[in-house]
Amino acid sequence: LVMNTFPAQGMNTTYDLSSVIPDSASTATAIATGFKTKSGVIGMDAEGKNPYMTITEMAKKKGWKVGILSSVSLDHATPAAFYAHVPSRQQMYDICMQLANSGFDYFAGGQMAQPVSKQDERKPSAIETARANGYTVAMGRDEFEALRPGKGKVIAMNSVVDADKAMYYALDQNGRQDHVTLAEYVSKDIALLYNPKGFLMMVEGGKIDWACHANDAAASIHDTLAFDEAVSEAVKFYKKHPGETLIVVTGDHETGGMTIGFAGTQYSSFVDKIQYQRMSYIEFDKKLDEFKKTHPQDQARFEQLMPVITEAFGLYILPDEEKSALEKTVAAGKEKDADDDKKKEAKEAEKRLKYSMALTDLEIKALREAFQQSMMGKKERAKDDYTYLLYGGYEPLSVRLTTILNNKSGIAWTSYSHTGVPVQTSAMGVSAGLFNGYYDQTDIHKKLIKITGLASTASGR
Repeated sequence: LVMNTFPAQGMNTTYDLSSVIPDSASTATAIATGFKTKSGVIGMDAEGKNPYMTITEMAKKKGWKVGILSSVSLDHATPAAFYAHVPSRQQMYDICMQLANSGFDYFAGGQMAQPVSKQDERKPSAIETARANGYTVAMGRDEFEALRPGKGKVIAMNSVVDADKAMYYALDQNGRQDHVTLAEYVSKDIALLYNPKGFLMMVEGGKIDWACHANDAAASIHDTLAFDEAVSEAVKFYKKHPGETLIVVTGDHETGGMTIGFAGTQYSSFVDKIQYQRMSYIEFDKKLDEFKKTHPQDQARFEQLMPVITEAFGLYILPDEEKSALEKTVAAGKEKDADDDKKKEAKEAEKRLKYSMALTDLEIKALREAFQQSMMGKKERAKDDYTYLLYGGYEPLSVRLTTILNNKSGIAWTSYSHTGVPVQTSAMGVSAGLFNGYYDQTDIHKKLIKITGLASTASGR
């Protein structure tokens, strides 16, 4: 990854005032303000009474331009912590209104999850408020590409979003041109914000976290690669302006406890198998919904869905006879041929792959159980602790399939939630060396203040 080539590499702790296992609201607040708070609180003290000034507000006060980007909804906890101050991250309408009134120069990524009030329809729309405050709202690729420097304040949102108003997983975008990528948003951000006084931008690959919540390694890896492409856009700018640019890459917390190492593969790792997953758990959920519409619960059989499973995850149920024959091929090793027949070698490699992706009897049993749970209505499904440990509240069959593929790859998880594991921080550019070592995430803010000299603008809040 580009971010792993940065000259400064550090690690930092993420605990908040509530727990060693924090949430995005408190951890993003720690980075944005330098103060720890309770989980769920955005930009305020633990009691939710006193606001803390964010580094982005300091930058704006000093005359810099400011951009906030995220692959999730723009009113989600992490982006919100850089422009909003609310006692609860659930106050998404209030967050949207603070976005509209922030005066920041550029917002981009997903849409707003709650731009209108659910409690009082008489309250103004955040989007209309933003327009009244001089923002150009650019929806979709065509309006995004029409943006030019000098346009003024901008809110650029993807026209193609999921049910939570977030951008699609990179794994599901499939090169479709109607999806604007995070890297494209960063490139445009730089073009719009570049000015003699300076600019500051916060960019979040938020769906990495969501994929890890669902224990979907493939979706998290592809979104990490998409985020790294966004980092690459920043590096391009750095190479043109090395004496006045700083790039810092970090995580506000860890999610899922992903490890390379699974008991079933012992000391072996087969991470390349992840490439055979063709869609995220969300897209497979859609395939499953389509299946349910045409297959009543009392008539549906797991085998009827196997072609879709093979397409989505590269997993097979092999008849005993075929499995036995493939096992012999694998055990015999690569056959030698006088003519070094490449086609024969390729065919043997395909056989080995098919054998390695074949479902074991134990895996098939687990998938049948998950299939039965998924075919039930959500109200009828089991809700005991054991069921949560198996499926984490996600679609049972989808999460069981990702788990099995992960395990075959030698990847394991500890949680469907966040963990208390320290996260990596890397830096490139002016005074990047300050980010070497081991420290708390509040220190990221303090280091940024020291480097930028923004502390002198902090008075007044």
